[in-house]
Amino acid sequence: MDYWSPSLDMDEEFEKLAIRMNPPRVTIDNTSNRKATLIKVDSANKHGSLLEVVQVLTDLNLTISRAYISSDGGWFMDVFHVIDQKGNKLPNGELTQHIEQTLGSRVCSLWSLRRSVGVQAAAEHTTIELTGRDRPGLLSEVFAVLVDLKCNVGAAEVWTHNSRMASVVYITDEATGSPIDDPDRLSKIKQLLRYVLKGNRDKRCANTAVSAGATHTERRLHQMMYADRDYEWYDTDGASMSPGQKPLVTVENCADKCYTVVSLRCRDRTKLLFDVVCTLTDMQYVVFHATVVAEGPEAYQEFYIRHLDGCPISSEAERQRVIHCLEAAIQRRTSEGIRLELCSEDRVGLLSDVTRIFRENGLSVVRAEVTTRGAQALNVFYVTDASGDPVKSETIEAVRCEIGQTILRVKDDINSKSPEQESGRFSLGNLFRSRSEKLLYNLGLLRSYS
Repeated sequence: MDYWSPSLDMDEEFEKLAIRMNPPRVTIDNTSNRKATLIKVDSANKHGSLLEVVQVLTDLNLTISRAYISSDGGWFMDVFHVIDQKGNKLPNGELTQHIEQTLGSRVCSLWSLRRSVGVQAAAEHTTIELTGRDRPGLLSEVFAVLVDLKCNVGAAEVWTHNSRMASVVYITDEATGSPIDDPDRLSKIKQLLRYVLKGNRDKRCANTAVSAGATHTERRLHQMMYADRDYEWYDTDGASMSPGQKPLVTVENCADKCYTVVSLRCRDRTKLLFDVVCTLTDMQYVVFHATVVAEGPEAYQEFYIRHLDGCPISSEAERQRVIHCLEAAIQRRTSEGIRLELCSEDRVGLLSDVTRIFRENGLSVVRAEVTTRGAQALNVFYVTDASGDPVKSETIEAVRCEIGQTILRVKDDINSKSPEQESGRFSLGNLFRSRSEKLLYNLGLLRSYS
């Protein structure tokens, strides 16, 4: 027998009323700060609101140099200092109008998705998700299988971390250019790819999944690697990272305010805030207050969090898990190796040929971004040698000669280099005292760092 729950309907109606009475307000201020554009977002709060806002700004290739976040009392009030990729303020016009409209609609959509099912537009591709043990030549084998199965790769992103690999690959049928929806064919693709992923050494499960729905690739990769527990060392032959390369993450309870304070310090890079907020959100933590400063070579972030049930972190095991998961989230996108950019006319089998040449020359792909724009393939590969060490220049030149020196270019990337960090304990509370003392005092949190 079905039982009607009046509390659920009442909660839903109350949420709808709250959002109608207080719709999200997004304002863009280009006058208050001479170095950055201020984006202010006020809205009724819901789990995931902060991630939605950060995701929109990140997807627009904007850099968040500072952020002040507060969401106590069911209300979400954030201020972001943003600049473009050249370090300039945003020009007033279409971009700022687009930001206002997009942020407002995305925050609103969180309230409508809870118990409704939307109608998806027809998919333009089939999505394949892969996780397994990383090894030299794995990507070459994956793309070779897809070519043999008459699949064309339109886009893909590959991450590796702690000897694990996760990838989201978008494919179409080679003959028709349409998504692949035949169940038997999809089953064969999954079976063969799982066989390749498992290899002979994977002590854990290799997984493949197929879907036709839309997904945010980078967030999905974080979720896949988290589910695959890449934050734990399972391999005895894996080399541990030196202390100077690791981000500094601390987790402490603020007992008098019933918060857990998460502080981190590491070299700044693009999409760092997104990676951290994504991980906290997917681990079911709510950010109530935060301060972010990223105006130099290093980034400093401090979050006051609780679990979804309203409790702070309650055990040493949970505290260590948060630290390890945040370290992994930061490191997944911090690519070691040389960055190679490939730009050429797209064709079926291009990725299979290029990654085969990498493998034959002893190169291992540690991260990859594959995109197709019209008839052009625009791909980025981060490569090391098979042992994970830097590649010799003569090897790179040999690969470029084989693929084409005008097609494959070497590009320096500051994100591929990790700075040495200071030893000893680091207190973000002391760092932020001079920069956000007024904010923390008004929130009643400053006393906890006295």
